[in-house]
Amino acid sequence: MATTSATKVKGIHASYYTVKDFERALGFYKELLDEEPTFSQPGAFAEWTFPTGETFGIYRTDEWTPHGGLLFGVDDIRASVADHKARGVKFDDDGKIADNGNCYMAFGEDSEGNTFILHQHK
Repeated sequence: MATTSATKVKGIHASYYTVKDFERALGFYKELLDEEPTFSQPGAFAEWTFPTGETFGIYRTDEWTPHGGLLFGVDDIRASVADHKARGVKFDDDGKIADNGNCYMAFGEDSEGNTFILHQHK
């Protein structure tokens, strides 16, 4: 089944790693990337946005396990969620779209149980 231009994934907006020791990981990535984070919450998360617009981030979790973390960029999140739900994709809260102030997100799960986020910039 073909997607429409409104529901087609256009790229990856951000990718994150979970970390057990946030301060150690923060130091590592500040050195590796030779940059201070462009946005952070002390002790919790940090992210770096590159000049090309992609973002990489880390966040601390008490119960670390590997899992997803990719945000797939779309032009129209409402149409995209509806389209993918119709195809049987599972979404948290029945596809509820979260608004965090600077973007919209819908949290989904692939056929293997890996998580991802459909993401639309405001």
